[in-house]
Amino acid sequence: MTNELRVLDPAEWDDWFGTLETAFGGVPESPEERTLWRELTECDRSIGVWDGEECVGTAGAFSFRLSVPGGAVVPAAGVTMVGVAPTHRRRGILTSMMRRQLDDVRAGGEPLAVLTASEPEIYGRFGYGIATYTTRATIDTTRVRLSVPEGTDAVTLRPADPAKAAEACESVYARRVAARPGMLARQPGWERLPLLDPPGERGGASARQCVLAERDGEVVGYALYAVKPEWTHAGADGTVVLKDLEALDPVAEAALWRFLCSIDLTSSVQMNSRPVDSAWQHLVSDVRRCVPTQRDALHVRLVDVGAALEARTYQAPVDVVFEVADAFCPWNEGRWRLTGDAKGAVCVRTEEAADVALSVRELGAAYLGGVSLTSLAAAGRVRELREGTLTEASVAFGWPVAPWLPHGF
Repeated sequence: MTNELRVLDPAEWDDWFGTLETAFGGVPESPEERTLWRELTECDRSIGVWDGEECVGTAGAFSFRLSVPGGAVVPAAGVTMVGVAPTHRRRGILTSMMRRQLDDVRAGGEPLAVLTASEPEIYGRFGYGIATYTTRATIDTTRVRLSVPEGTDAVTLRPADPAKAAEACESVYARRVAARPGMLARQPGWERLPLLDPPGERGGASARQCVLAERDGEVVGYALYAVKPEWTHAGADGTVVLKDLEALDPVAEAALWRFLCSIDLTSSVQMNSRPVDSAWQHLVSDVRRCVPTQRDALHVRLVDVGAALEARTYQAPVDVVFEVADAFCPWNEGRWRLTGDAKGAVCVRTEEAADVALSVRELGAAYLGGVSLTSLAAAGRVRELREGTLTEASVAFGWPVAPWLPHGF
């Protein structure tokens, strides 16, 4: 092995990113995307593996702040741009990068690492658990009706240029972060991501459009979308492609959905990423015709078990001792006593007998409140060691709002 793992020199970014593109099939990113990712890359948090002069492995991290149950926004390493050259697979390169990265995250004091996976089965062995899911669906607006709450007519909708409306949209987004676990508090520069709209990737749809929902002169919601025109022998059959939608209250959200479902010359609204408990499912007259499907989204890894479990609150009182297995980050191994409630929590090392046994992967899956410990136990991935403690812990870890990651990274 002549491979060398080192921190990315900004002058090497083009070669480094080119290796990533090759690992993902060799299709280059658009100039717009490439520019954005170059400017967002934190080179001091990015690593590569070189075989001589050739870059053969890449991995990076963004300095994120992630909302967790209880409304706190917690430092988290956003693992990204992970790839290995096809010629150098199965040589331990990925494992070496994951090892270095988690050591660095721990040294930097971040209790969490998060990622979205191109192949979900890869990251479980490094302690990542699937913590959020996302819903895809298509509303057939020719067959499905919407039932909206009273007051919707009081909301004013106004078209706006996406770039000029960005500040107002970001203000709404920022107010939503603490209300739903799994959302990212967008750091400077990330407000550009919702505006990224390369012409070559529109798939026949229009440029991105924006509509603002206003009440008493205040922006209370927005939707970013595109329209894909289609014509058949029977007439117009276009699709509204939803990119992003946020609102501060149910009435504003309903007004936006009603608008999207009534755009002229279209017969469907396509959404690719909405929360699993999104309100649209309860506004439509026939959810079955919308054919909702789910897939994994955010994978969570507890880098510091004690700090991570103390960072969130719990919807019911909990006092439980976890026996945690973590072969990849052995500093987490052992027994942890968690005591907490809706006001806060303490999690410390203990020699007391364990109540529940699980790996750090299961803790990551349950961390944001969207995956229950009891469901993991039903799959044999969590073991109850003292009767009644699993139910107590599962209820406490749950959360009334489903966690959701609004965009990838």
